[in-house]
Amino acid sequence: MKDKIQRLIQERIIRETEAKTRRHFIKQCATGMGGLALGSIFAGCNDFLKDEKSFKQSGFSDRDLNPLATLAPPFGPKVKNVIYLHMAGAPSQLEMFDYKPELQKLNNQECPQSLIEGKKFAFIRGTPKLLGPQANFKQEGESGNWVSDNLPHFKTVIDEVAFLKAVHTDQFNHGPAQLFMHTGSPRLGRPSIGAWVTYGLGSENQNLPGFVVLTSGGKAPSAGKSVWGSGFLPSVYQGVQCRSKGDPVLYIDDPDGISRNLKKSTIDAINKINKEEYARYADPEILARINQYEMAYRMQIAVPDVMNINDEPENIKQMYGVEPGKESFANNCLLARKLVEDGVRFVQLFDWGWDSHGTGRDTAVDIGLRNKCREIDRPMTALLLDLKQRGLLDETLVVWGGEFGRTPMQENREGKEMGFKGRDHHGDAFTMWMAGGGINKGAVHGQTDEIGFSGVEGRVSVHDVHATILHLLGFDHEQFTFNFQGRPFRLTDVEGEVIREILA
Repeated sequence: MKDKIQRLIQERIIRETEAKTRRHFIKQCATGMGGLALGSIFAGCNDFLKDEKSFKQSGFSDRDLNPLATLAPPFGPKVKNVIYLHMAGAPSQLEMFDYKPELQKLNNQECPQSLIEGKKFAFIRGTPKLLGPQANFKQEGESGNWVSDNLPHFKTVIDEVAFLKAVHTDQFNHGPAQLFMHTGSPRLGRPSIGAWVTYGLGSENQNLPGFVVLTSGGKAPSAGKSVWGSGFLPSVYQGVQCRSKGDPVLYIDDPDGISRNLKKSTIDAINKINKEEYARYADPEILARINQYEMAYRMQIAVPDVMNINDEPENIKQMYGVEPGKESFANNCLLARKLVEDGVRFVQLFDWGWDSHGTGRDTAVDIGLRNKCREIDRPMTALLLDLKQRGLLDETLVVWGGEFGRTPMQENREGKEMGFKGRDHHGDAFTMWMAGGGINKGAVHGQTDEIGFSGVEGRVSVHDVHATILHLLGFDHEQFTFNFQGRPFRLTDVEGEVIREILA
């Protein structure tokens, strides 16, 4: 009996030891097998760290060495660059593009309860009154599309653009709506559309970032820098924010006493260590770090030139209405043209100040909105004309829009009308437009009801907009994925259809 008990105890100890060993292996050595595999890959191949040739001979691609290497899209693209003009704060489509004469007739009448019952609004309480358009509209161009007198310059290029009149979103607060518009998700952690495009296509100019961001209006978007972040993609694909005032990038100049040769030697030494770390851990972020050091070095020469608008001809400056030395939407539009001309893949402009609540003169739809329109009207028109005269519009997609639209009702808070005329956030229907290669000029897709509250024809989602942008760049949005946390992710999540009605 004693021998039997001892044997049972020994068997139990062996089982527990084996279990503990397995748990230890799984918990503590999760990368062990990967390390063994990498060891076999790197064994005898450490010379790949010495130069580009030996790196490639070790079985690594140009993309491993340079994450921004130019790639061809899977399908025939219509365009190769994108300029995205985002009006942060959400402009009112009812004072710009979506003409509603019936709303004018109903001005100051109480809104029917059937429209607001069960709906979510940011600030409307009780029973609001309908607010007629605070602008005059006219049909312009051969297309006969409607545009308000808030945009006297834009009417001259209205035949170049295609309108989406019934875009909708399920987000009604600025931060989540901006995230959704630019990452396909209202929550943090997803890559922005500019990061996706740069990941998929790389950059045509190896001396400049593939994705550049320019801001105006005095503040950053409500969602912060996440709207141009890389999410779970390697960080090399995130947007690089440049400035149109002062140094385009902070610390672009070397400190006193630091020569160009010394800077290069320093970077070479740092990246030698980074390459050794990559050989050990195979972490793609290390490759991103290597590329970013090299890119920063090259940018010191390339960026000051491309970001200099002082050397532009006087007639071009006047066409855009630029003000050298200031951070303005006009300056950024001219810089956007220069950047795509120099091979930057994706240029994102954010212009803050479009939140038209009517809490003061600056946010009133009859005062503040008109002033904001004056700021963008001339430069965005000039951008289209300048791209066209240089032969760049056929290979560039220009996208314009906000994160949602505005209600046809006057905003009220706690059931009281505001001191100025304003409109609340509204995701049921808003207007965007696109212009450039592959776009059916003068097209209009979608229609809202007689007061502009909801889309009644041609409703499209944010995912549809993303699918269309990717399609024009040569991607099938359903196949363009990145594996993360055990499953493939895509910009359009599990939705989205190409809006073929606006394609040429």
